Amino acid sequence: LTAVIAELIKNKILPVIIGGSQDLSFANYMAYEALGQVINIVGVDSVFDLGKTEQAMSSQSYLNKIILHQPNFLFNYTNIGYQSYFVDPEAIGLMKNLYFDVYRLGSIREKMEEAEPLVRNADMITVDISAVRQSDAPGNGNTSPNGFYGEEICQIMRYAGLSDKLSSIGFYEINPKLDINNQTTHLVAQMIWYFIDGYYNRKHDHPYKDKGNYVKYTVSIKDHKDDLVFYKSKKSDRWWMDVPVKTNNKNIYERHHLVPCSYSDYETACKDDIPDRWWQAYQKLM
Repeated sequence: LTAVIAELIKNKILPVIIGGSQDLSFANYMAYEALGQVINIVGVDSVFDLGKTEQAMSSQSYLNKIILHQPNFLFNYTNIGYQSYFVDPEAIGLMKNLYFDVYRLGSIREKMEEAEPLVRNADMITVDISAVRQSDAPGNGNTSPNGFYGEEICQIMRYAGLSDKLSSIGFYEINPKLDINNQTTHLVAQMIWYFIDGYYNRKHDHPYKDKGNYVKYTVSIKDHKDDLVFYKSKKSDRWWMDVPVKTNNKNIYERHHLVPCSYSDYETACKDDIPDRWWQAYQKLM
């Protein structure tokens, strides 16, 4: 799988992986190592799948293997949709100590549009179907009464398709033996449809393109030495933040200092406050 994905990405073909166990995400990640590319991963999942250090590779421990793998090509990991009662508080603390971004199911469902900048920052997305509630996707061994509704997960997938940066996506933990009337496979088919619809509506307005296609906003923050710089696309009205990076790291992090954000982040800066998203990226880059 690693060899196939690496070859596809190298030829600018976006692979869609349908699993199977979610530890196939590790094979997906290893394709970027083969290409020598530092990446961001987004996991749509009700848990983090960290497992234990000594635990063998499985769908419950693949993320730990990615984090500990050397040489490491992971710049950032973002979880969308974790459910607090399934997650050890120590695991949440670990994620924050690593400056990873984790978003509880309730906070995402409250403002679905805030999921767009998160998936726009991803090179690779791994979707565990257990992130969807049981009534909408029963074909999963770890299904739960709570989770995203079918239309919500499809909305996230369209956001993913719209991302110019995203180069691979996988859908995992789909078990036809547990499915009812093919409901889960039908939902995954619709998720892929929305993803493809997003892909063919890409605006190709990532800020590495012509700067003339953007409006630049500079915000001064009291008692903060650096101004906050925002770019707004004239094509899509999407926003990015330009986060400072050490001069000697500029080549390594060339693809990561322009961080997707939302208008609300700009509003936060205008209120003389630094957006959390900016701080997270700044601590990684400095």
